[in-house]
Amino acid sequence: MNEHLKRAFSPAKLGQLELRNRFIKAATFEGKTPNGIPGELLSDFHKEICQGGVSMTTIAYCATEPDGRIHQDMILMNETTREPLTKMVDELHSTGAMISGQMGHCGHFSKNKDLQRLKRPLGPSRHFNNMGAMVGMPYAGAMGDKDIELFIQSFHDAAAYMKDIGFNAIEIHFGHGYALSQFISPLTNRRSDQYGGSIENRMRVPVMALQAVRKAVGPDFPILGKMGMFDAVRGGLREPEALVVAEILDKEGIDALITSGGTSSYNPMPMFRGDSIAPGIIETAPNLITKTIFKFIAPKMFRDMPYKELYFLDGHKRVRERIKNAQMVYIGGCHTVESIETVMAEGVDFIQLGRVLLKDPAFVNNAKEKLHDYRSGCTHCNFCVTSIDLPGGIYCKLNRQESA
Repeated sequence: MNEHLKRAFSPAKLGQLELRNRFIKAATFEGKTPNGIPGELLSDFHKEICQGGVSMTTIAYCATEPDGRIHQDMILMNETTREPLTKMVDELHSTGAMISGQMGHCGHFSKNKDLQRLKRPLGPSRHFNNMGAMVGMPYAGAMGDKDIELFIQSFHDAAAYMKDIGFNAIEIHFGHGYALSQFISPLTNRRSDQYGGSIENRMRVPVMALQAVRKAVGPDFPILGKMGMFDAVRGGLREPEALVVAEILDKEGIDALITSGGTSSYNPMPMFRGDSIAPGIIETAPNLITKTIFKFIAPKMFRDMPYKELYFLDGHKRVRERIKNAQMVYIGGCHTVESIETVMAEGVDFIQLGRVLLKDPAFVNNAKEKLHDYRSGCTHCNFCVTSIDLPGGIYCKLNRQESA
């Protein structure tokens, strides 16, 4: 084992947190929390991955408030989930892995009809709600000053709750078209007050959220941030401004940055790469009407994007050149031992893994044991992306076929 691979599989510190290696399970909503309650289904899923060798797994989507959920099956970070979440965190800790939680808020991107504080979803500006259009919620409003105040408070309260029940780290979602990235992106933030206009103004609310989380958890608790390097949609965030986003988050004391791209709300293919998710969307449609609609529109909306290893690495390196303090976490097509070796040689601090762990939950242990003879078997068909709304949640279609 050469020095770069040895570094990948050796203990490391994320801020002040000791981790057994440099591999982290990426934050992905798995669809395994019916009615928003975590139970054995979610716990067993993450336990298998922890036992497979990752140093930390990430629970997502951890909504900061009830109206921050895209739908009602997402986990709320409040007292309603204390008992099952505490039980799950304890069980996962028994594997020797640490636990992070990705806190998020959907903003205007919502199909949640069970709104409590709001009458309709709110974002930085009035906007068409493409997620909610199919369920009769086509429009979203703009946050006023009081709404922003309550929005920021929800991040503080959720962070305090997550630390209290045993999470070891928190990941704030600044990307992929969710609420904080709606403030960052010029496409969705058309405000003319202090929260709109220049990238520095558009970063005010995201910075306030980071400051609120830091206040809640203290100076030594690791805070990661997943940021978008581009929105991959006309009028959206582009890399020059994303580099400023990274600089601002770094200056504000974030412990680690995760560099991604694309948007769940408009163009998710750049964050996955590989086969189009259109066939899976059609196959998993809940009824004949939506299946018929998707047969016409999904292939045009979601086109194949040829997969290649380390597809975000060049942009990741440009971000790293601009920051001074934060550690760097690579995500984006690191599915082989050769790729692990490459990113470690580049000086990356940690690697986040997603689809490859769904195909092989023991990817880390297998890669360490077999080294260059190992292949996970993931074909990047991306069916897993569309399986989150099926009963039982996300799964690898290849594994089901192989075990049949």
